[in-house]
Amino acid sequence: MTEADWQPTATLEVLRLRARMLQRLRAFFLERDVLEVETPVLSAAATPDPALASLSTRYTGPLFPAGQAFYLQTSPEFPMKRLLAAGSGSIYQLCKVFRDGEAGRLHNPEFTMLEWYRVDFDHHQLMTEVESLVRHCIDDHVPLVKSEKLTYQEVFQRHLQLDPHTATAQEFAAVAHRHRIHPPADLFAHHDVAIWRDLLLTHVIEPHLGQGRLTFLHDFPASQASLARVRPGQPPLAERFELYWQGVELANGFHELADPAEQRIRFERQQHVRIASGLPVQPLDERLLAALTAGLPDCSGVALGFDRLVLLASGARQLDEVMAFPWTRA
Repeated sequence: MTEADWQPTATLEVLRLRARMLQRLRAFFLERDVLEVETPVLSAAATPDPALASLSTRYTGPLFPAGQAFYLQTSPEFPMKRLLAAGSGSIYQLCKVFRDGEAGRLHNPEFTMLEWYRVDFDHHQLMTEVESLVRHCIDDHVPLVKSEKLTYQEVFQRHLQLDPHTATAQEFAAVAHRHRIHPPADLFAHHDVAIWRDLLLTHVIEPHLGQGRLTFLHDFPASQASLARVRPGQPPLAERFELYWQGVELANGFHELADPAEQRIRFERQQHVRIASGLPVQPLDERLLAALTAGLPDCSGVALGFDRLVLLASGARQLDEVMAFPWTRA
């Protein structure tokens, strides 16, 4: 520890900007009659998503004298959907979320997430509202030209001259080689095109998205539906979107899956991937599945990284500059 370690890494000017943006964010939802809610940070369940690693702690006391593992939320999604099924109507939450193994310029193990759900919205209506919220929060602090909406297929064809829905693993590998991307040798023998799509999206395409404007990427492959509905067709497409600004992923939204049987199948599929990858199997959120069985209203939801929004609005280069005390000074 150095003598300066007690001090915040963000300037007071940036912390004041952050406070103003929080005020404007809450005013935005108040004007639209969207209810602010709070749900537990600790849960007996965890996400089975193999791309996310949960932090856990152990409680010992009444009800669990021998001790019981609880998980710090990677997202408030599951309990918020329980509220929706209970008839809450449209809701939002600002909360701390936690992810193991994520630290860097744009990552902190503990960060602030804004998540909201709009009843009777599809994902296109929600994209419009996401843009309105971002513009309202930054309040012309940074000039933005008209936003754009691009399909997943369009950006692959524009930047890689490749159709992501029909290209083979070998074709993806050739494009990666052409762009001087050097993944582990065993990946070149991998036939899972989803892995190649993710690699090329993050390494080649994403830096071009959202330059001087907000870019919404939508109509993802069905294999990347996660918790989104899948629209039938050739090919079937996930009703999901991501928002980019200055090459940074800012938000991830879905037209929410409401089928409890399909949701369980997806959870179990993710557990199988975890097992095959040597990752621990996580306890499923049976309360969420029970809520879906009771009935989730037609809705769309989105999670937005608030720290990243402050970073982009302030012109900072890394999250440490917009957090009072990042994990290295916690």
